[in-house]
Amino acid sequence: MGLPNRVGLRGELSPRSLLITGASSGIGEALALLYAAPGVTLRLIGRDAARLETVAQQAQALGARIDSQTVDVTDAPALNACLLAWDAVIPFDLIIANAGISAGSGDGLESEADLRRITDVNVLGVINTIAPLLPRLQQRRRGQIALMASLAGYRGLGGAAAYCASKAWVKVYGEALRLTLAPQGIRVSVICPGFVESRITARNRFPMPFLMSAARAAAIIQRDLTRNRARITFPWPMAAMVSVLAALPVALTDRLLSRLPKKT
Repeated sequence: MGLPNRVGLRGELSPRSLLITGASSGIGEALALLYAAPGVTLRLIGRDAARLETVAQQAQALGARIDSQTVDVTDAPALNACLLAWDAVIPFDLIIANAGISAGSGDGLESEADLRRITDVNVLGVINTIAPLLPRLQQRRRGQIALMASLAGYRGLGGAAAYCASKAWVKVYGEALRLTLAPQGIRVSVICPGFVESRITARNRFPMPFLMSAARAAAIIQRDLTRNRARITFPWPMAAMVSVLAALPVALTDRLLSRLPKKT
């Protein structure tokens, strides 16, 4: 049986046992350090062993109990075995499927290799993360799932077709999953960030409006997860613009978006 959740100052439940994939950098790293505290068990997954170990040590210094494993989220058997073993010891309260990658093509198409790799990590990686644990959450009739989508999933952008498509899948799947699992006591939120400082955005060679630090992004995510927000979108000016773009006629937005610089 898992430990009882902590109750925050406003009566909101705080998770005691968390899984974070993609925890070795960016938002995943920031979330791990934000949630790390005495009485909290953090299970961290990442591909970069050295970076993951650094994050694990920092989180442990903040008082959390840490389990970390270097696993590629596309390796379903390895990830399945790891997650089920951890859940059997201390059941997860919160699962954050954060791992993701991006690639850009400049003015042309993404390569077939990029298309397949982005889809494998961003789509199949989410499936591989939550599928083994869903039956256990359903049996316990409690828990929370957070899926990392993106504002890029609201509308296809030139030069980043695979990334936009993968995040659109995550967004829509998470929204449907929320409706499906809510009657069973399981909360699901979809996270849709704009530009956040990370190894992904560090590759961009164009102005990134409203660029946000990973620490600030993590604070917004933590706050809104405690409130069980269906969509966690930020920063709000970018979220508002993307929502308007998605609602406008495609003929108009094609002309507007065609003038923007392509992701590199």
